[in-house]
Amino acid sequence: MSRPFSIRRRLLVWLLVATAVFGTLALIDTWREAVRMANALADRVLAGSALVIAERASLDEDGLIAIEIPYGALEMLSSAAEDRVFYRVDGPPGRLVTGYDDLPMARAVQGGVPVFADDTFRGEPVRVASLARAASTGIDEVPFVVTVAETTNARRELTQTILMRSALRLALMMLGAGLIVGIAVTVSLRPLHRLGEAIATRSPDDLGPVETPVPSEVRGLVGTINLFMSRLKTALDGLRNFTGNAGHQLRTPLAVVRTQLALAARAGTLAEAQEAAQKGDAAVAHAERILAQLLLLAKVDAAAGHDPQPLELSGFARDVTADSIPAAADAGIDLGFEGDAPLIIRAEPLLLAEALQNLIRNAILHAGTGAVVTVRVRGEGPDAILEVEDDGPGIPEPARPAAFGRFARGVTHGPGMGLGLPVVEEIVHLFGGALTLHAGQEGQGLCARIRFRAQPT
Repeated sequence: MSRPFSIRRRLLVWLLVATAVFGTLALIDTWREAVRMANALADRVLAGSALVIAERASLDEDGLIAIEIPYGALEMLSSAAEDRVFYRVDGPPGRLVTGYDDLPMARAVQGGVPVFADDTFRGEPVRVASLARAASTGIDEVPFVVTVAETTNARRELTQTILMRSALRLALMMLGAGLIVGIAVTVSLRPLHRLGEAIATRSPDDLGPVETPVPSEVRGLVGTINLFMSRLKTALDGLRNFTGNAGHQLRTPLAVVRTQLALAARAGTLAEAQEAAQKGDAAVAHAERILAQLLLLAKVDAAAGHDPQPLELSGFARDVTADSIPAAADAGIDLGFEGDAPLIIRAEPLLLAEALQNLIRNAILHAGTGAVVTVRVRGEGPDAILEVEDDGPGIPEPARPAAFGRFARGVTHGPGMGLGLPVVEEIVHLFGGALTLHAGQEGQGLCARIRFRAQPT
């Protein structure tokens, strides 16, 4: 089993890695800047020493360069690092006047600024400064070059000191940042711990939304949890309704089946046994219809929260009506369809087909032999209307509201289970529609009217 990762540890690792990378780049830049600054400071002293020496140059009686080295100029280069100092003075044409004849020189331009170079002298790295000047006799000028060099111990120590101090500051900064991140993450994760405690201490039956305050970054997670709990509550409610209704409504038909089986076993004649078997078969068919309607209700509950798709209502209703014509003809019912205008609604075809078939079956069941049943689709303002109308006995107006209750029937006597209209109403509500009952034309029969919001074509 893989070890669960820690947000605190992951943030700390990322912070330290990022700080180490950027810190290394910063140290490289600091080292370059330290070298530049050390060279600038030391070069300024070197240039000053070369200028002091050059100012002491003169011509002797033979017109040759004569110079007296002021040792104070060389003492300017002394340092705690005990750097060694070298010098040389060259006259024309490359004749050494004084100093070390093997000391490297930089390429100085006559009358220009001091020129610097890094070189090696007697096995040691040195920094060289050369200055080209001329001594005047009043008539002629005699050029000469002053070269001063020193070892680089002081520069190297200064650079290392700057670099070490920068590295120490970076290490302290990383340590402080890690400590701050650890504290900050611990404090920031407290709302998540409170959220976990709030969910853990809940009753198993409490599927309401979580109201614990959380940071904005976690609100999406809490919203997802609340949506999941809402769907779970809907599913559990549907399961409870299904099991309760099934247990209540299937008890009677099953009892009838057992009774008829017992009667058939004790029947004295074949006719009595056949009659008991027929009644038992009718009870089984009744239980099957009840179970089918309850399963449809469960399917409606499960479909809650899903986005329905666009559906052309006229063609859809025409096809469903056509499928029901054979059953209507067997019952002696004249079933027809009216409506050709294309109307678009948003609904799930399978569930809406079940709703329309329920309305048609109710009309066929209660209208009576010889009745006329009409399925009609029409537009009314911004709405799409689907109607199933019959010219049968209908339902009295005071009894119509009770017809929407589960296992209630709009007529006192007659066939039916009392689930047709409740199923239709739940399906219609699922797609944002409304189901109402009205009297048929001229006040005769019943008109079940479904109103949907039409979609732009």
